[in-house]
Amino acid sequence: MARERLYLFDTTLRDGAQTNGVDFTLADKLAIAGMLDELGVDYVEAGYPGANPIDTSFFSERRPMRARVTAFGMTRRPGRSTSNDPGLVALLDAQADAICFVAKSWDYHVRIALETTEEENLASIRDSVRAAKAKGREVLLDCEHFFDGYKANPAYALACAKAAYDEGARWVVLCDTNGGTVPQEVEHIVGEVCKIMSGDRVGIHAHNDTEQAVANSFAAIRAGARQIQGTLNGLGERCGNANLVSIIPTLKLKPEYADKFEISVSDGALGRLVRISHGLDELLNRAPDRHAPYVGESAFATKAGIHASAIVKEPKTYEHVAPERVGNKRKLLVSDQAGRSNVLAELERIGLSLDKDDPRVTRLLDEVKEREAIGYAYEAADASFELLARRMLGQVPHYFDVEKFDVNVEQRNNAKGQRVTVSQAVVKIKVGDEVLISVAEGIGPVNALDLALRKDLGKYQSFITGLALTDYRVRILNGGTQAVTRVLIESTDETGEHWRTVGVSANIIDASFQALMDSIVYKLMKSGAPA
Repeated sequence: MARERLYLFDTTLRDGAQTNGVDFTLADKLAIAGMLDELGVDYVEAGYPGANPIDTSFFSERRPMRARVTAFGMTRRPGRSTSNDPGLVALLDAQADAICFVAKSWDYHVRIALETTEEENLASIRDSVRAAKAKGREVLLDCEHFFDGYKANPAYALACAKAAYDEGARWVVLCDTNGGTVPQEVEHIVGEVCKIMSGDRVGIHAHNDTEQAVANSFAAIRAGARQIQGTLNGLGERCGNANLVSIIPTLKLKPEYADKFEISVSDGALGRLVRISHGLDELLNRAPDRHAPYVGESAFATKAGIHASAIVKEPKTYEHVAPERVGNKRKLLVSDQAGRSNVLAELERIGLSLDKDDPRVTRLLDEVKEREAIGYAYEAADASFELLARRMLGQVPHYFDVEKFDVNVEQRNNAKGQRVTVSQAVVKIKVGDEVLISVAEGIGPVNALDLALRKDLGKYQSFITGLALTDYRVRILNGGTQAVTRVLIESTDETGEHWRTVGVSANIIDASFQALMDSIVYKLMKSGAPA
């Protein structure tokens, strides 16, 4: 049986740009557009020409893409003609394949926000769609607040959608703009819409204010809609938009949808989903959500020993899809709740094969549990676990000794007479017979210590030139002045690989030192530095 075509419309560059703290440059927009084209979405809504210089610049020339580049903007303003509305003229002149108009479909908004009549709003929709089609553009209409409008006045909400449909709009998109509609309502209302217009011209645009944007998108598909709008990683104002990174693999991998529908994302592109999702986070200078469905680091991570034992025998026992399909990987965590299966699986992952009856497996598990009892967290520190395991097996070379270090924090007046706090670290290192002393100032004591440690490692310096600390987290494990501190550090190198290390101590500087040392030693070891 032939599968129906579903269309994917991405609005990361427009609706996603409304996320608090997100400000895309033109270079950012071009990079993200490239990611979306690589993924294979059908439409890339790139912004609002005329609204700001960056969006105007994006649409000033044709952008060669497989996806249909879409410009967003308002229908003509009440009381103006299509030729006498500067915003509409800018939209029609944009170098875009398609135009997505936004129009009110809730009579309350027509009266209060637009301060016009219901008939004038309908005329604005008709005129705008007609003008865009005359320019040879594919036309979409976002029916803003459609679900709230339908619940308040179904006849008028439907009239707004039908006005665009009758004028030949390719897509009439039903927007849950406030994000407050639940799946049962969406399915019922979209079903009613599809009784008066063909579902293959109906889309869904869901916001996530009740954590149901993805569920609402699927409800609309079940009811007959054939376009899904959303963003990468669920970006968007307030609580975000429907997350295409969750929707796409569900459409591809779940039989309820995969057997009925075809989408433009290939199996190969699906395998790059983790890289694309994390690439967006990297561009936004934020850490990826570890618990994100499909693409998160914890999405296929198992901590409980009994679960790990089953996964080793048959991954399907606890994995709803194979992680490799989306570019992720299985991870059996080593922790105080872990069993031998977790340890054996993690040893195999890092290239250490031991027999399950080898007494060193039990010894390593006992060591992990003892150390986690005092605060270590190896499930979150993969590199520190690997070092612990390899040290037990005698496989970590002895590179250098830190004979001593000193960290000083001083508050003083600078040359401008301003009161400043300055941190300085001095580190004495012995590499073979060579003694090296390094001094560094940093924005804090840990930063100063990190810089001093990596300033001069003698013959090993070339191996760590690409090493950088990318995240630093501190957790106080108990209260009082004798509190134990856990420090987790994330590092990266010139290859783009990331790893985490851990340190625990009653002294935050000492805990940080442990984690920093593990990071440096791990980098030397994986780079094949000679002892």
